[in-house]
Amino acid sequence: MNMTPKEIVSYLDKYVIGQKNAKKTIALALRTRYRRMQLDAEMQQEIKPKNILMIGSTGVGKTEISRRLAKMMKVPFIKVEASKYTEVGFVGRDVESMIRDLVVNSISIVKAEKEEENREKIENYIINRITDKLVPPLPTGASESKKDDYQRLLEAMEKRVESGEMDDKIIEIDIEKSASVEFNNTNLPPEMAKVQESFSKVFSTLSKEDNKREVTVKDAKILLRQEASAKLLDMTSITAEALRRAENGGIIFLDEIDKIALSEKSNGRNDPSKEGVQRDLLPIVEGSSVATKYGTINTDHILFIAAGAFHVSKPSDLIPELQGRFPLRVELESLTEETLYAILTQTENSLLKQYEALLSVEGMKLVFDDEAVKTIAKLAHRANETAEDIGARRLHTVLERILEDISFDADEYKGKEFVVTKELVHEKLDEVVEDDDLSRYIL
Repeated sequence: MNMTPKEIVSYLDKYVIGQKNAKKTIALALRTRYRRMQLDAEMQQEIKPKNILMIGSTGVGKTEISRRLAKMMKVPFIKVEASKYTEVGFVGRDVESMIRDLVVNSISIVKAEKEEENREKIENYIINRITDKLVPPLPTGASESKKDDYQRLLEAMEKRVESGEMDDKIIEIDIEKSASVEFNNTNLPPEMAKVQESFSKVFSTLSKEDNKREVTVKDAKILLRQEASAKLLDMTSITAEALRRAENGGIIFLDEIDKIALSEKSNGRNDPSKEGVQRDLLPIVEGSSVATKYGTINTDHILFIAAGAFHVSKPSDLIPELQGRFPLRVELESLTEETLYAILTQTENSLLKQYEALLSVEGMKLVFDDEAVKTIAKLAHRANETAEDIGARRLHTVLERILEDISFDADEYKGKEFVVTKELVHEKLDEVVEDDDLSRYIL
């Protein structure tokens, strides 16, 4: 991914309003990954990623930044919640499973790229398999003229299958079991995962049941795609490339890290495994080797971006060793009234555009008056101040409250335009926003 820091920030600006410091820090961290890969092998080993800790209330853009990074980048990326992991010895997911998740994600990325590169071969395989079922084979000893006629018939049928003309035709196909069995339970230790797969292969071989299916040509194209990939792609080289990418370019977004911090108030009574999870995270973040069913992966150069609201706890409540693993700290600002207005009007595929698109399905044209949008931002901000601050997520609840009746009666507005005005917003929200008790339950 050869994007300059300015280009990365510019891309994020389309989807996340404000939070310049967070975007800048992440953009620099990503660019540093690219710069490192251009150096000689010896220097590459010396340069460690600078892990990032993002601190900010819920709904200010931490998760949205990570979600957009996942779409933008062509490197292995996963988002996990720190709160779902437990210390070794407790029932739950162990922290090493996040590395196994990253490897699975990396393999899917590389496999998708290889499928795209070999798309023509895969399509030809699928078309040929289906055509063979639609056109009966020639009898042995057919004359040359019959063979020529048969070849022309095959070519004509291939074109019809490819164009979709035969999609509704029912055919009987054999589905290879090995092509459809895939175990990706990353919470299982790699040794157990391999045993599980071995048992599956044995039982699949012993099973004598008929694996023929009667399906439409359209469905057959989907069912045969995985079989085609398995036969035409070299999974050994795909796995090797995926492991290399995960090691050198992998990014793990570790959300809700504040949930495993032990605040002074809790005295450790609320969950004795929290400190254990932090200690289990240390070697993963610092750099260690993790065994997966695809091979061993070194975590030295995986970038970790941790995020948390830190309402009840604070970053200093994390154990000192873990704090030291996240040298870059960035604090995200709470959303102002102006920011909420910009989120509604300036982001691509904003909430307003989503509602307009959804109701256009019913044949009505929904329009938001600019004064109405400003009022929505103002009342959402006030609700965040009086009740719990949930950032931009407040806009979802506010807009649902305003548009509930309009959406319910959308069929009555077919072919008409409905304008959401400032008066309508006040009518729907004033009573709720002004009453603290109502606001807490409804907004």
